Amino acid sequence: MENSFDMTTIVFAVLAAFVVWKLRSVLGTRNGAEKPPSNPFASRAPGGSGARRSDADSGDSGNRVVPLPGAAEPPVAIAPAKGDRWKPHTEPGSKAWAGLDAIAAADRAFAIKPFVEGAKSAYEMIVTAFAEGNREVLRNLLSPEVFESFAAALAERERRGEKVTTTFVSIDKVMIDDAGLNGRTAEIKIHFTAQMITATRDPAGTVIDGSPDRVVQIDDVWTFARNTGSRDPNWKLAATETAH
Repeated sequence: MENSFDMTTIVFAVLAAFVVWKLRSVLGTRNGAEKPPSNPFASRAPGGSGARRSDADSGDSGNRVVPLPGAAEPPVAIAPAKGDRWKPHTEPGSKAWAGLDAIAAADRAFAIKPFVEGAKSAYEMIVTAFAEGNREVLRNLLSPEVFESFAAALAERERRGEKVTTTFVSIDKVMIDDAGLNGRTAEIKIHFTAQMITATRDPAGTVIDGSPDRVVQIDDVWTFARNTGSRDPNWKLAATETAH
C-alpha cells in the first residue's frame, strides 16, 4: 500500500509539471520588455484601436500583432531595409535623411510612418481650428510662441468682424524638407501640399478673400518639434512658412 501511494504521488507530480510547462509555452511570461502604452501622436489602426509604433529601424507601425488565445502564430513581418527606412518622405543622402537618423538615434521609439500620419492629422486640425477660432485646440497643438502669433491674428480678425470657412478636400503630398536635433529637441520641417476650399467674409457676409466654391492648392512648410527627453510623446507646431 505504501509503495502504491508513493508511485501515485510521483505520477501526479510529473503530470502537474507537464501542465505548468505547457501553459508557460502557450501563454508566455513577462520579461520586463513589454511595450509601453500607445503614443497619442501615432496613427490609429482600423477599428479605432491604437497602433503602437514599431522600432525606428523598421519605420512600420503594422508589424506588431497580438494573436488571440489559441490562434496560429502570425507570419513574421519583414522590416524594410535600413537604407530605405525614410522613403518615400525624403531622399537618401539629403540633410533631412541624416537628420532623421540623428532623431531615431536619440529617440528609439521614433518611426516615420506614424509620425507622418500624425503630422497630417495635426495639419488639418490646426488649419480647421484657426478658421473656426478655436483657441483651445490650437493651444494643445502649438508651441507657446506659435500660439501667441495665431492668437494675435485671431484677435485682429475678430476685431474686424471677419469670418473664415475652410473645407479640406485632400492632402496630396507630404515631404520632409529638413530634420535634425537642436540640443535634445527634435525638429522636422514638412512641406504639405493640400487641396481645400477657403473663404473669408466681412461682417456683411461678402466674400473678401478666397472662394466658397473653388478648390485651391495650398503649399505650407511647417516645423514640428519635440523634446526627446520628455515623457510627453506629442509633437507641436514650432514654426510656419509659405512654400516658395
